[in-house]
Amino acid sequence: MDDTHTFRHGDSSPGFRFRCLNLLLFCFISYSGTPPVGTTPVSVTEKKGGNVTLTCESEAREISVVELNRLSENILVCEKEECKSENDRVFKEGSCDVVIKDLIYSDAGKYTLNVFYNNDQTEVKRLTLKYHLHIHDAISVKKGEDLKLDVLLINADKVERNSSEGWTEVWMRGHGVNSDRLTVSDETLIINEFTVTDTGTYRVLDYEGETLITVSVTESGSGSKGKLDTEDNTHNEQLTAVYWFWGVGLPVILLVVVGVIVFVVIKKPKCLNRLYSPPTDQNTKEPDL
Repeated sequence: MDDTHTFRHGDSSPGFRFRCLNLLLFCFISYSGTPPVGTTPVSVTEKKGGNVTLTCESEAREISVVELNRLSENILVCEKEECKSENDRVFKEGSCDVVIKDLIYSDAGKYTLNVFYNNDQTEVKRLTLKYHLHIHDAISVKKGEDLKLDVLLINADKVERNSSEGWTEVWMRGHGVNSDRLTVSDETLIINEFTVTDTGTYRVLDYEGETLITVSVTESGSGSKGKLDTEDNTHNEQLTAVYWFWGVGLPVILLVVVGVIVFVVIKKPKCLNRLYSPPTDQNTKEPDL
């Protein structure tokens, strides 16, 4: 009798308690109606200053709320592009797509998009999507100038440069820079007195080794710069000549022409009188009758 009572209640059976625990866990997941978050983010790449769309591809008809999160912070999503808010660069497009426009370096990183919908009028369900935004850029620097890269984001772990030896570390959080020519100011990595050896591709990695930012750095050639300056000077000289002609030369010419016309009009009758009037001789006397 005692053995049967123990078997029914499972007070001392480890297998029975394990099965009950799994059952409770299954009921909790089913009741919450929340699908597990995907482990592989969707990679999205766009250039700095461009626009990027985080697509949800949902067929839900009744979407109630769209939430965008990044670094455990909720990002306000405007209902339309023309909205007036502190974060008007982020707005909803279509049913649940989210657009981020005028991208800057600090936009790079991981995003979580939560879409709450209700199709069957019974319970609110949630669709969770993950994205990894990678921003690329290109910069041309004149030799001898300082190159400033605002890439040391809060989620940045290291900066590397691609050279003939492969990727070499330039900066690492907690260790700083690896060269005396490099300095750090706030979130800016500064390369002092840029040289041709500093050209190449720089990439910023997060703590998981994912690329946040890629910047292609080249040297602006002095020859092309001088050629450009010469062309600009020639163009400016041509414009100056045109402006001088229309502003000064043409009015002077018109004034001279008007003066000549006035002179001709005034002097012409006198000239005609001189030409056609009979000559008079004061010494000639009329004959006596």
